[in-house]
Amino acid sequence: MCGICGQIRLAPGAASVAMPVDGMLESLTHRGPDERGAWEADGVSLAMRRLRIIDLGTGQQPMPNEDGTCWIVYNGETYNFMDLRRELEGRGHRFRTRSDTEAVLHAYEEWGADCVRRLRGMFAFAIHDGRSSSSPGRLFLARDRVGEKPLYYYRDARQLVFASEISALLLHPAVPRRVNRRMLPLYLACGYVPAPHTMFEDIHELPPGHTLTVANGEVSVAEYWDVTYAADAVEHSSVRDIAERVRHLLEKAVRIRLISEVPLGAFLSGGIDSTAIVALMARFMDQPVKTFAIGFADDPSFDELAYARLAARAYGTDHHEFVVRPDAAGLLPELVRHYGQPFGDSSAIPMYLVSKQTRAHVTVALAGDGGDELFAGYTRFAAARVAEAYRRAPHILHAAIAALLGALPDSTRYDGVVRRVRRFVESAPLPLVEGYLGWAGVFQRPFIREVMLDAPQTDALEHFQAFVARVRQADPIGRLLYLNTKTYLPGDLLVKADRMSMANSLEVRSPFLDTELIEFAARIPSNLKLRGLTMKYILKRSVKGIVPREIVHRKKHGFGVPIGRWFRDDLRPLVRDTVLSRRAAERGYFRPDVLRRVVEEHETGRRDHGHRLWTLLTLEVWHQMFIDESARPRTAPYLGAGSPGAGS
Repeated sequence: MCGICGQIRLAPGAASVAMPVDGMLESLTHRGPDERGAWEADGVSLAMRRLRIIDLGTGQQPMPNEDGTCWIVYNGETYNFMDLRRELEGRGHRFRTRSDTEAVLHAYEEWGADCVRRLRGMFAFAIHDGRSSSSPGRLFLARDRVGEKPLYYYRDARQLVFASEISALLLHPAVPRRVNRRMLPLYLACGYVPAPHTMFEDIHELPPGHTLTVANGEVSVAEYWDVTYAADAVEHSSVRDIAERVRHLLEKAVRIRLISEVPLGAFLSGGIDSTAIVALMARFMDQPVKTFAIGFADDPSFDELAYARLAARAYGTDHHEFVVRPDAAGLLPELVRHYGQPFGDSSAIPMYLVSKQTRAHVTVALAGDGGDELFAGYTRFAAARVAEAYRRAPHILHAAIAALLGALPDSTRYDGVVRRVRRFVESAPLPLVEGYLGWAGVFQRPFIREVMLDAPQTDALEHFQAFVARVRQADPIGRLLYLNTKTYLPGDLLVKADRMSMANSLEVRSPFLDTELIEFAARIPSNLKLRGLTMKYILKRSVKGIVPREIVHRKKHGFGVPIGRWFRDDLRPLVRDTVLSRRAAERGYFRPDVLRRVVEEHETGRRDHGHRLWTLLTLEVWHQMFIDESARPRTAPYLGAGSPGAGS
């Protein structure tokens, strides 16, 4: 695992701005604290920081091929690298190391851009190919299929610059810091800025499943992978056969992710996904699995430790629990710094904390990310099914329910019924994709139009509908599963997992995101994923007998923090002094009276706007850190109207 960066000159003969290698690498130290390396030639630079996982002694980067005509910097893990190595050795390639990085480099030599189709794993890498007769040669960038590892880039007329994180990219003197105001509606709707955009003008994210090639001064981006959701692709298979196939593929995915030369463990929440991963690890490992769980001292409704303990006992794991009372205000600058742009998911707090505690014991942790996306594990999918019946109900019933909900206050508990029912009812009458946005998003379209001072120039609905148009042949649940896999998974879930784990120099591997498993799951009929209102039906069948019954049949519980209650108590002054500050108002983004109404509704208990307030708060703190103070780099923002906040 590494942090990578580099640049290439675009215009032949034109002078590009020198890359500040030391500064950019310093900002990526957390991604690779063990080693650093850099290589430069005429018009091109490659650099990296390394977290040693495999081939500890000889895997240094940047790494050349046999004759030095191709160089690579690589971030991630290619789990099938030994199979690739054997095939490439049979084709005459000579290896000097035992690393997966060298296998990827030789695969590029052999198959060119098509090499990515043969890689099974999580990765973001850059290869400079000097075999071209044109100077400064060819640059090839690639990102894994679902977006586990990040890659950002900036280009102008003179050069293209890339890096694993936006913060590193911004240290290059050619890269400007300009707010991309057109992305504000998308951010408010999603809680993140979807690829290929970022909150910075002219800084782009290479989308998952894509490559970027620079040749002869031209830059081209191409998609090399997509997943196909079909309604009847395994129609002749029995439920039993499908469940057994799912289990077999998950076993393979777990087994290959146990390759490591450093200590390895697993996150264990007590949900079905993480428990299934730990169950299989226990079968394959010759020592107790090290497992890690986190709980919160101030709100039991967000705590899953009892189920994590149950799973730990079932598999005899070496279990570690951390019960914390997070200092959200103190953590906020650190979280924003690692994201590099606004990010509205408050579950970044527990992810950061559990990663920090886990890193004290292991360097690699397996996680259950992706199970909900593959097998319809979110209530938003069940909501889409219930909405079909709700739309057929008499309008007088709709009006009565809305009036009742309008009179009831919102609880900030994880399982607050009024909040959940209200959210369902508000979006149930809408068309499929718009309803999904209402259930899965942060702010709804009417509010975005009301709060913004300028007319919104982008619309999350249009962005989401473009994805759904790709899978018109799928049934409604299949379309939503595809949409979730292309938006929320890479834009929120995997960003959170990568940034918060790598902030603590911890590598996270996700067996559910194995390519074979993803592609097979996409072919399973939706009624075997969402059986009536039973979510993850086929996954539950597949792990029956290896996961405790109490966990298989427990109610879905997300990974979160009581942010809503904090904003009514300890964090109440922070919200007012930041979101409602004069400095925030002077930016000219939002109507202050509308923001004030949202804050007051939350503080009085009429509505739970915790998620929305966190989204607004991180936007303002990001602006203070990355835009206001860009002329004077700082490690902490000004929190509030005038006084400095705590350092990160």
